[in-house]
Parts: sequence; structure tokens; C-alpha cells
Amino acid sequence: MNGELLKNELQHELLAILDYWLQHAVDEQQGGFYGRIDNNNTKYPDAPKGSVLNARILWTFSAAYSLTKDPRYATAADRAFAYIREHFIDSLYGGVYWSVTSNGESYDTKKQVYALAFVLYGCSEYYRALKNEPAKALAIQLYEVIQQKSYDHKQGGYFEAFDRHWEGVADLRLSHKDANEKKTMNTHLHILEAYTALYRIYPDEVLAKHIAALLHTFHDHLINQQTGHLHLFFDEHWTVKSDTVSYGHDIEASWLLPEAAETIGDENLVTLMRAEALKMADAVIIGLDTDGGLWYEYETSQNRLIKEKHWWPQAEALVGFYSAWQISDQHEYLQYAYNVWAFIKQYIRDDKHGEWFWGVNEDHSVMQGQDKVGLWKGPYHNGRACMELIKRINIDLSGARQQAENSNR
Repeated sequence: MNGELLKNELQHELLAILDYWLQHAVDEQQGGFYGRIDNNNTKYPDAPKGSVLNARILWTFSAAYSLTKDPRYATAADRAFAYIREHFIDSLYGGVYWSVTSNGESYDTKKQVYALAFVLYGCSEYYRALKNEPAKALAIQLYEVIQQKSYDHKQGGYFEAFDRHWEGVADLRLSHKDANEKKTMNTHLHILEAYTALYRIYPDEVLAKHIAALLHTFHDHLINQQTGHLHLFFDEHWTVKSDTVSYGHDIEASWLLPEAAETIGDENLVTLMRAEALKMADAVIIGLDTDGGLWYEYETSQNRLIKEKHWWPQAEALVGFYSAWQISDQHEYLQYAYNVWAFIKQYIRDDKHGEWFWGVNEDHSVMQGQDKVGLWKGPYHNGRACMELIKRINIDLSGARQQAENSNR
């Protein structure tokens, strides 16, 4: 496979993903988008609607409009922003509800900083695509709320969750599988992602300092400098509270960290984060199976590999390994990206019902009981991977053509 062929296939895949969401996910009866659709495309009209899902829809269709200028994507982004603004924003206490009922009433009012970051991320991309001023204002407002309510002025970093009134809560977890700790890698990664997106539309010096501080936090606390893997859970003093390895987060961070440093134009951090990126990409190689797919997690203390291949680590591996190849010019990374794409096409893409399966088991059977659309399953990881690779390949092909022209002069 070459870059041109990969780009063409990803363009086709992106259109298929977006068409799925336009065809199946729009809730014409109750507004916004359905909260749950299963693998057979059965809709659950009474399912709660999550802020993270809606923010990811907003980001994806905004970015897709920027890339393609297809007016259908602008309409979908408009719909997502209007629904978020009307139903998920806590106008009384600030921040974002975790979820609302199917008809838009507040349901889970806990303030997960992860969710605030995703709405900030979506609003920033929406403004970038369509210059919607209320979206920019909301993005800045959410950034200020995160800094005011979540930032740890003593130890650095960000606390995980609060109740609706911004008081402490006993259960800080994003999901039942997480450790109940005050700080997590996952939330820090997505605050970084969101702040980077905000900086593109709001190049504020203080924001740049917060992004730089987050990158130093990754270097100092979140990346295991011996193994190259990310630590996942911490107490408020940065004591590590888990030894689980998340291959998907490792490879996702490997391209988001250099992107953040490049966005704020800090050359020292660019150099540092590119080195960290290759360290993380190398650490992830052990998580690749012979079929090209990326395993989910490894529990170090139990020497136990979780023999599942979820959709989102495959999407992030596409970008992460391609990015590692761009940084290093080592062809092995590019081949890993090609192998992951071949795995996705064969096992993760649902050629019958559309979109991507949640994941497959060791024997490549589809994981049962998982959603096609849900609180966690949106168009963001796979849609973003397609768009990110299309843009990167376009730049690479353009550079190659220019180099060829110069050599022929």
C-alpha cells in the first residue's frame, strides 16, 4: 500500500462513517441525537444522552465540514451545538452535566472534568469551522471553569470530578472499570487536547502556559520513563495507583503531545515531546498482535493481557504510528499503521450495518452487548483518525511532489 491509496480508502471510510451518523443517529422526535443504538442498528429512544457523545459528534462534524465543506456536516454540527447549549450546560452552577434524559432533562448532574473538556473541544472546533461566536464564548467559559474549579494549585494537574455544586464526591470514576482516584491520565490527556484546540481560536499567553504545564506534567508524572507506558491513576500527590497498561491511550498520547507543543510553538517542548512520542510508540509495539490489531490492555501485576481489540485503540494506532514515522522516518512505524488499517477493514468495520464494531475477541468474533452508538461510542476516534491521516498524507504527498519538481529543475 502507498500513501495515495491509503488516503483514498480513508476518504471513502470517512464518508461512510459520517453517512451512518446522519442516517441513523439523528433523533427527529426528541431533538439532538439518540443516546443508544445497538449493533443491529436498533434505536433506544428512551436511553439517556451523554455530554461526551454529543461533544464528540459536535467535534467530528465541525472538523468534517472544515475538511470537505459539505453543508450536511455544518447542519449536523449546528444541531449538536444547539442541543448541548440548551440541555447540557448548567446555567446555574457552571460546567456540563454528565447526561440528560432522552427528552433533554438533567439526569446525571455530576461534573466530570473529562466531560467539560470534551464540550470545550467540540465548541472550539465548531467555532474554527463555522465562526459561531457563542461557541467560542462557551469554550472560553468552560476553560475558565476548569481552571477555577479543577486545577490543583498545590501539586499541579487537575482533579477528576465534583458534584453539581462543585463539592467533593465519593465516586470520581468515569466508568465502573476505572480506579476511584482524584487524578487520572485520561482526563489530563483530554484537557490537553481541548486546550490545544482552544488555542487555535484563542491564542492566549496564559492558555499557552497551561498547555506547557500539562506537557511537563505528562513528562514528570504521567509517562513512565522506564517503560514508555502511561500511568493511569493517581492520588492528589501524584502517587501512582495502578499498573495497568492502556495501549490505546499510549499511542493516542504519542501524537497528541507533539501536536500540543507544535501548536503553541514551543521548540524545546516540541523536541521533548517528539522524543516522548517515539518512546511511547515503541512501548506500544508489544501490544500489536500478528494480525495487525492492537490489544486493549495489559494488567502488569497479574501478567494478564486483556485479549480484546476495541475500535478506538485501532483508530489511534493509525495516527500514532503514522506520526511516529513522520517524526523518525523509520519505515517500520508506517508499516504498523498499514497493518492496523488492514485489520480494521477485515474485522472492525461493520460492512453490513455500517460504522465500526465496538471490538472483537481473540478469535475475531464480535464482542456482544456493546453499542454502535452510546455514552462512549461516537464518531470521534475513527472519524478523527480518517481526517488526521488524510491531512497528513496530503501534506506528505505535496512535499514529495515539490521535492520532485525541485530536483527536475
